[in-house]
Amino acid sequence: MFVSGFVSVIGRPNVGKSTLINTIMNRKLLITSDKPQTTRDEIHAIYTSEDVQVIFVDTPGIHKPRHELGTYMVKTALENLKEMDVLLFMVEATAPPGRGDKHIASLIRELDIPLFLVVNKYDLAPVDFEEKWLPLYLELADFERYFLLSALKGEKVEGLLHALKEFLPEGPLYYPADMLLDRPQYFVAAEIIREKVLHKTREEVPHAVAVEIYRMENRAEKNLTVIEAVIYVERDSQKKIIIGRGGKMLKEIGREARMELESTWEQRVFLDLWVKVKKDWRHKDNILRQLGYK
Repeated sequence: MFVSGFVSVIGRPNVGKSTLINTIMNRKLLITSDKPQTTRDEIHAIYTSEDVQVIFVDTPGIHKPRHELGTYMVKTALENLKEMDVLLFMVEATAPPGRGDKHIASLIRELDIPLFLVVNKYDLAPVDFEEKWLPLYLELADFERYFLLSALKGEKVEGLLHALKEFLPEGPLYYPADMLLDRPQYFVAAEIIREKVLHKTREEVPHAVAVEIYRMENRAEKNLTVIEAVIYVERDSQKKIIIGRGGKMLKEIGREARMELESTWEQRVFLDLWVKVKKDWRHKDNILRQLGYK
């Protein structure tokens, strides 16, 4: 029997949702960073084996919106939950349930779909976690199963995947067996560039960054992809930080992004980056639409 279905991963920002999916897929498909709200869009990662296809739906972390972009991200995280076959609620083993966890639980506990509690970073948990904090998490909703794992190290992830096979319905192959992600190349390129900015900047700068692919051309005869991209920020001061002294920071961002794209696509990449200011773009509906966030 072949089973298939959609599995959403939901939780507070920065609990490891994208890392878990990357680990299950055994390759990096989704960008990660230690900055909250790294994921901005709903992205489908497609795991296929001989007897199962799991479409993992990575969602933005649920938080209190402070601008139009934040409102879009939370709406993206919450809509379509009722259509999922299984919902994974991810929390961290390094602390007891907080207000954010309780708020998310209040949104999902009435859903008529199987709920799994996924406790990430269990390798960093206090020794008395299972006696002291785990019962508090289990009280948040009526969970079918719970899993204690480390997404980053891949510890005990196999048990979660096995349980998903038990709960998914008999169904079709929704995507071709060799398809891994439901997004085009230009989206992947923009995300990888944004990830490199996230890794190299601090404070408000990472949240104020958006990337738009201005031009992308595949030259098959040369095994080359040419990409021209714009990094948008909200302030002149942020632009100066990303460019860096003598353009050093921008060159590093471009070099690291190019190397990862070449490794991912197994071809040469020519990457040309600019930095432009769009003042307060996260608060402006028309600009959010231009950048694909609406």
